[in-house]
Amino acid sequence: MTLPSQQASLAWTYHAHNATLDVVFFGNFISPSGWVGWGINPTTAEMTGTRSLISFPDPNTGQLVLLPYILDPTVKLQKAPLLSRPLDHIHLLTSSAKMYGGKLATIHDGAQVEIYATIKLSPNKTKIHVVWNRGVYVQGYSPTIHPTTINDLSSATTIDLLSGVARHENDLKTLKIVHGVMNGISWGVMLPIGIIMSRYLRHIEALGPTWFYVHAGMQLTGFFLGTIGFAIGLKLGELSPGKVYGLHRKLGFIAVCLGSLQTLALLFRPKTTNKYRKYWKSYHHFVGYACVVLGVVNVFQGFEAMEASRTYAKLAYCLCLSTLIGICIALEVNSWVVFCRKAEEEKLKRDGVITHPSSEKASGSFN
Repeated sequence: MTLPSQQASLAWTYHAHNATLDVVFFGNFISPSGWVGWGINPTTAEMTGTRSLISFPDPNTGQLVLLPYILDPTVKLQKAPLLSRPLDHIHLLTSSAKMYGGKLATIHDGAQVEIYATIKLSPNKTKIHVVWNRGVYVQGYSPTIHPTTINDLSSATTIDLLSGVARHENDLKTLKIVHGVMNGISWGVMLPIGIIMSRYLRHIEALGPTWFYVHAGMQLTGFFLGTIGFAIGLKLGELSPGKVYGLHRKLGFIAVCLGSLQTLALLFRPKTTNKYRKYWKSYHHFVGYACVVLGVVNVFQGFEAMEASRTYAKLAYCLCLSTLIGICIALEVNSWVVFCRKAEEEKLKRDGVITHPSSEKASGSFN
């Protein structure tokens, strides 16, 4: 079975009559002085708590060695060196390691190692949480911290030994698509359209207050969908404990907080005659624009997180966003043309060049 990351793979034979598992892990070194490890977590698919077997070149002889390690919470916090000790909670019967290619193979960047183990499992336990990783350096007999790229932080999965099915990134694909589509439509399209409506429809006298209800409805619907998408994102984070998208997550939190403030602001909207109305409008505009900008930026961060930077989905969103920007530019130019024209007419009226129609009618009645 090919594992989700690091070009690692796993093969096994499960003996149901005595609940023993013969397993071989295939991994790659990323440094001549590095390490490659594989293990089982008794409770969950994450690094902390894993009972592991780690292979690396012996610092004295250079020969390949394989030692057992328990990855307790102090390892993640790097409070103390990782020291080899017997495994608990897992009954390890035998273990060994060898380089792919036999005795003549050398440890170098890209060299493949095979880790063999026979484990006694609990009766009727056919699902195991597998964790694997690799590092660039071993200090004495203590493996140092592994790289922290997304690829290295997602090296964990749960395997059903009988069916051979692993729950990893592909199993969350549907949920990720729903998360991306909902947030892309809400934060990336609906909220910008709501702002466009507010800015340019309010000046059309024939619409009356309709523009406000359309604007409010669009924004509330977009925020509602965006909140659902945000909740799905939090769930995805729980289901993918090894993956951390720091910037994407932080921008999401900020956008939701700003959107919540905007929604609550409707409850405290002063009347047009209130002296604090202008301050409320300034706040409303600033928070609204900030929310939309953060939302759009985070949509692009989402494409990066989903590794969809070169997909038709991103192209479609870019075309949609470009269309909205083009509409904004056209409407803004039109607004300035109308504004300048009205200002010129008002100036001519003040100078007496243009006579108000009512004045002409009044003067004609006296003739």
